[in-house]
Amino acid sequence: MFIVFYYCITCSMFIETDTGPVWEESEQTLLFVDIAGQKIHRWSPTTNQIQSVETGDMVGFAVPRRSGGYAAGVGRSIVAVDWLTQKLTSLVEVDEDKPNNRLNDGKVDPFGRLLAGTMAKEQRPAEVQKQQGSLFSVTSDFTVTKHLSQVDISNGLDWSLDQKTFFYIDSLSLTVDAFDYDSNSGRLGNRRVVYRMEEGEGLPDGMTVDAEGRLWVACYNGGRVINIDPATGVRLQTVSLPVMKTTSCCFGGPDYSDLYVTSASLGLDQSESSQQPLAGHTFRVRGLGVKGRPSNSFSG
Repeated sequence: MFIVFYYCITCSMFIETDTGPVWEESEQTLLFVDIAGQKIHRWSPTTNQIQSVETGDMVGFAVPRRSGGYAAGVGRSIVAVDWLTQKLTSLVEVDEDKPNNRLNDGKVDPFGRLLAGTMAKEQRPAEVQKQQGSLFSVTSDFTVTKHLSQVDISNGLDWSLDQKTFFYIDSLSLTVDAFDYDSNSGRLGNRRVVYRMEEGEGLPDGMTVDAEGRLWVACYNGGRVINIDPATGVRLQTVSLPVMKTTSCCFGGPDYSDLYVTSASLGLDQSESSQQPLAGHTFRVRGLGVKGRPSNSFSG
């Protein structure tokens, strides 16, 4: 039994839709985005300071690039972010035939390939236009390949320790799925359900895999992160947070033993907001007794 406790790292800020946390090893900082607030944030645990870059459109994710700076999903474009100049440069666009779509979650595979999904723009999940999204991969030469279509809300992505399995979440399906993953081509196959959400757990949202190969899934409208063994489909542990709209999670810190959990405040009414004053903020959870893995950088 571990004693789990959390600490809010963004309590001095107002954030509507906080998500997409990535621990940046080289800078020892936490990268995350405010989708509706159209900003990318970077928090340093050493100084407890947050720096921000405005994106000018809804931003679904930001990840480090091997060539320096970041790649981010802004609107329907993958853009390069120069943090020093705060300049954004478009690299490639996806879903060109669906102007009402936007990029949501994105993550880099162990080979430097970026996978990112789209969804219809929305105010809250209950209002999202269904089956409008897709899942794409982007290679180092910015070749875009569509892997899935008719996706409702493209969300959590990560890979197994042996890199042969890709885990993926389409939130409104209420499942965490797995695919066989061809690391050479990036092709997906043999889709199956790893875990089906239970009553009261909410919608599966962002996700990360720990150093033991187990899944940690943020539960939107569930106020928790659940730990799943993908081999058995069994929920091993539940981490409860003081907010209902938990959106994503990642491991970080010097030894990757801290779990960072993001959340949203968008869509809460006045009563809900007063009951959840920390909604929209990011939390650092300690005492879980597990560690995560370093993130990957985009090769493009």
